[in-house]
Amino acid sequence: MEPRPPLPPFTRDTAAHKVRLAEDAWNSRDPERVAQAYSVDTHWRNRAEFVEGREAAAAFLRRKWSRELEYRLIKELWAHDGHRIAVRFAYEWRDDSGQWYRSYGNENWEFADDGRMARRIASINDRPIAASERKFHWPQGRRPDDHPGLSELGL
Repeated sequence: MEPRPPLPPFTRDTAAHKVRLAEDAWNSRDPERVAQAYSVDTHWRNRAEFVEGREAAAAFLRRKWSRELEYRLIKELWAHDGHRIAVRFAYEWRDDSGQWYRSYGNENWEFADDGRMARRIASINDRPIAASERKFHWPQGRRPDDHPGLSELGL
């Protein structure tokens, strides 16, 4: 398989670019596309669920996005060192009853030499919000470059 740049070890700029690429991919809500950024033997902890392998990650994402409707995500670089990146994020979504949520969390990522993520550890909390409290209003897909990030939104 071809490498997935930017490659480790990360600088601040390459780590920030890697974070934006991950945000863009997750906002596509395309499980197969997203899963290609992970190693074949990737290890995840997402909340209390443990996911082993790229195929299991794709299945996890299919389940996730079948429940989390109108999903929009913003990620922000928190720290980086060598093959590791830490991010904080928030995403908004609604369930099938129309209840909106903002989910907040942190992720720790570890990358293989080829730039694929080998380990993803995510801690996430969900907060019900009113539709009037939503802050992420761009059309489904990639967040526009001129849309504020988490810090600018006070999140």
